[in-house]
Amino acid sequence: MTNNPMKVVLAFSGGLDTSFCAVYLSRDKGFDVHALMVNTGGFSETEISRIQQHAQALGVSSFKSIDAKEQYYQSVIKYMVFGNVLRNNTYPLSVSAERTVQAIAIAQYAKEIGADYVAHGSTGAGNDQVRFDMVFQILIPHVKVITPIRDLKLSREEEIQYLQKFGIQMNFEKVAYSINKGIWGTFVGGKETLTSRMPLPESAFPSPLLAQTPMDIRLKFVKGELLGVDNIDYSYSVDAIQALQKVAEPFAIGRDIHVGDTIIGIKGRVGFEAAVPLLIIKAHHLLEKHTLTNLTPINLLYYLTLIMIQ
Repeated sequence: MTNNPMKVVLAFSGGLDTSFCAVYLSRDKGFDVHALMVNTGGFSETEISRIQQHAQALGVSSFKSIDAKEQYYQSVIKYMVFGNVLRNNTYPLSVSAERTVQAIAIAQYAKEIGADYVAHGSTGAGNDQVRFDMVFQILIPHVKVITPIRDLKLSREEEIQYLQKFGIQMNFEKVAYSINKGIWGTFVGGKETLTSRMPLPESAFPSPLLAQTPMDIRLKFVKGELLGVDNIDYSYSVDAIQALQKVAEPFAIGRDIHVGDTIIGIKGRVGFEAAVPLLIIKAHHLLEKHTLTNLTPINLLYYLTLIMIQ
């Protein structure tokens, strides 16, 4: 393979799992690794530049970042707001909902560069592996999928030891927790979420508590979409969401732990912080109470369903 390296597109975030994959695929397996970061929110230009430098230090052949925030909003987020979606009345699908958008972008990029393989850093424990694999199998069935973390059954400690062996410089204390940040909230996983009772420590969350003085925030919805924050109007809901995030993040609200059934049939436990999704969904739900009547189509459908059940 070293004489004629095969192209692999690696879904890359710069965290521990994808860093391991980049080194393992390029140095151990001899692949021509093309790292692709699909930005669905949560990353500044400075952070993206830092992640690119990190990817290059790991030995990838190329790095590309795609801004998919607007696509993510238009295809997923706005409908979750319309439906006031909170899984088990708790979890706003903070990061899980973006995986399909990311997988589609990765599949399209693999087609563009003529990749032989695609790779992702999902483990064998949760739903992300299924989301990525299904999209790849549907959109690029001729491209093989590589999943090093799942196949090798690696612990985070083993990944850290592997990277240290190659002299890779990372903040290994920080990567003790798996953190996936997006415009619709942040996923946090670690040793505590592998138990059934332990809470995540304050240090595990990326947004520290910085503000405690109560304040009022005025949100403006147009046809169910957030387009104004504190008397400032926005042309795009993505911009309004990001503006609200700057206001809400210092209060460290919207933190919880969700427990649910995974696609593969085991229980999953995940920590999250989702200040903006919870504020928007609760405000939208309250707005519906004030504006919808029994003659509204959605309410008529609800009442007809009740009659049929009874």
